[in-house]
Amino acid sequence: MLERLLKGAFSYLATFAAALVLAGICRHFLFSPVTVYGESMSPTLANHEKVIVSKVGEIHRFDIIVFHAPDEDAYYVKRVIGLPGDSLEIKNDTLYINGNPYAEPYLKQNKANIEEGSKLTGDFTLKEITGKSTVPKDSFFVMGDNRRISKDSRMFKFISAKSVVGKVELSYYPLKDLGMPK
Repeated sequence: MLERLLKGAFSYLATFAAALVLAGICRHFLFSPVTVYGESMSPTLANHEKVIVSKVGEIHRFDIIVFHAPDEDAYYVKRVIGLPGDSLEIKNDTLYINGNPYAEPYLKQNKANIEEGSKLTGDFTLKEITGKSTVPKDSFFVMGDNRRISKDSRMFKFISAKSVVGKVELSYYPLKDLGMPK
């Protein structure tokens, strides 16, 4: 009887240990929960919002990514604006990538909240703020959606692809924001 009880307990412990190892592997290599701190991505992502970050797959323009901050011991959450080889310019609150204008629908609410005649994003060219005409190989140019307060590539220039933790795939808390951030 005792032997049977010990075998059952061992079986449960082995299953629990295997589940912990599997969860650790998934978290380290595949996905990870992250908490957003600050308002630089609002209204897309709010302060203390919880998201799931995928650590696999390609990064595309306008993806929201988490990366190791280049200027402090922290993680930043920002939107990829420029990919390697891109030239960038913002003129009259319009983003131009490689000379072509791009709509930024995620800025609509923030643009609506500024006074008439003001700009959400100041005019600049990539060369003016980074000294480079294009985004270097294995780098990204990132900006927050709340452009007036975001600490982003306009201040710290490019981020290395190696510093990227992953791409935000899902917001799960608060529950009212459950879904894929846009």
